[in-house]
Parts: sequence; C-alpha cells; structure tokens
Amino acid sequence: MTMTTAEADKILADNFAPWVLELGLSTEALGPDRATLRLPWSNRLAREGGALSGQALLAAADTAAVIAVSAARGGYGPMTTVQQSTSFQRAVTGSDVLVEAVLTKLGRRMAFADITLTDEVSGRLAARASTVCALLG
Repeated sequence: MTMTTAEADKILADNFAPWVLELGLSTEALGPDRATLRLPWSNRLAREGGALSGQALLAAADTAAVIAVSAARGGYGPMTTVQQSTSFQRAVTGSDVLVEAVLTKLGRRMAFADITLTDEVSGRLAARASTVCALLG
C-alpha cells in the first residue's frame, strides 16, 4: 500500500527535531522509491545577501531521504544518516525549493538516495546531494 502525503507529513511531525520542523517542510508527492518535499521560502532561512542558507538545504535533503525510505518501506523506522555529500550549484532567493529524493538502493541495513533541490520559480537546479542511511529497525 502506498503511503499518503498526509502520512508522510505525520512522520515529519512525530520524528524530527523542533528546529527541522521550523523549516516548514511539507510532502508534495510520493512514489514507491521517492519523495518530493517543499521547502518554503523564508527570510528566516536566508543568509547575508538574501540567499537560502546551505544548512537549510542540507537539512531538507536529509529529511527528504528519510521520507523516501519510509515510503519505500511502508512506514517509518529508525534510521540515521551515515554520509551526505552536497554540491551547491546556484543560490535560491525568494523561491520555494522542491526537494526530490530518489532511492538508488534499499537494502536490509542501508539505503542510498540521490536528491535534487530545484528552485521552484526558475525551475533551475540549486543543489544535488547523495545520502546513505543506516536502517536501525
């Protein structure tokens, strides 16, 4: 059975630290091997010069990977990020970011995901990340 966006948003609300929840992430779409989250634009998340901070983008990418793994497994289970590599390609100013995590491998103990972060207004790629999660339960 496919997880709904409402179920994914409940995973966010129930399992993430308060500072991650303050990013305002919401689930836009789910598939059997992917999740797309929306990171809404906020001046609170901007650094000097008005660009969205890299820390916010990193946290959004990591969170999207957890939701993609949860969707693939049919629900949330404890996991931890053991590696994340991010390449920033352009600044995002004044635009929401769509964060799509696609699982490249889901094993019994490890999950691997590629994540794209796209400026919604321009449609241009803002960053790419790859993440490895250890599945703990």
